[in-house]
Amino acid sequence: MSVNKAAKISLFINIFLFLIKAFAGFISNSIAVISDAVNSLTDIISSTAIIYSVKVSQKQPDEDHQFGHNAAQPLAVFLIAMFTALVGFGLIKESIDRISAPHKTNIDLIVFIILGITIIIKIILSRYQLSVGKKFKSPAIRASSIDSLSDVLATSVSLVGIIFVQIGLKYFDGIAGIIVALIIIRTGYLLTKENIDYLMGRSADRKVILDIANAAMKIKGVKGFNDIRSYYVGNKFHVEIHIEVDKNMSTEMSHNVGKDVENAILNLEDIQKVFVHIDPV
Repeated sequence: MSVNKAAKISLFINIFLFLIKAFAGFISNSIAVISDAVNSLTDIISSTAIIYSVKVSQKQPDEDHQFGHNAAQPLAVFLIAMFTALVGFGLIKESIDRISAPHKTNIDLIVFIILGITIIIKIILSRYQLSVGKKFKSPAIRASSIDSLSDVLATSVSLVGIIFVQIGLKYFDGIAGIIVALIIIRTGYLLTKENIDYLMGRSADRKVILDIANAAMKIKGVKGFNDIRSYYVGNKFHVEIHIEVDKNMSTEMSHNVGKDVENAILNLEDIQKVFVHIDPV
């Protein structure tokens, strides 16, 4: 199991779901089902972008990107989120038009079967993506798990909408279409909110800072510290710490203490780079 494998599995599943939901939308002429199919189309675009961003993020640092390419994943997710939101607004407009002028729909049993299969597959896919995202600390795959869970809700709304259409409440097709579009927009918002912190270089939370401080204080020769700063570079933290050592300590010994502190902090989860400043006291 790997991030690349998870991204490719997601892509193939989303292609399959788009094809069967596009078929269901074509034969039913339901805006709710069509909206759900368009949602799967955005998932295909997202999965493709994620595969590329994961590949880029795994590249070694080079002359132009000396701290690596970790920002590729959150940047890709941010762009996907913006695109998803635009698609959602377009579907709202079409759904409103369908409410004002309802179209004839043709809901066969196969449409219900397709939507039911979609819900089951997306639940399984979301759990798989969440597991991989947590294991490999991949913001792109974690974002995909959120998207898949939202897809479950969107398809469920589509299913309820066409059930109401079947009992004669034809306006519910457009209403369901609007709800699906709002779910798509909400997904875009959640993905943006989660990944904007990576792009803006947000600092670590209190727990991570305490872990950093504890790791530094366990090193022999460290008398204390007077400043810790952290910020995201991609989806990993860079840390700056000022440690205090005995002023009578030799330069070589204080340097070694600094290296020990650096290595101890690097062993912590989500830390990519550590800058240690030595303060003689």
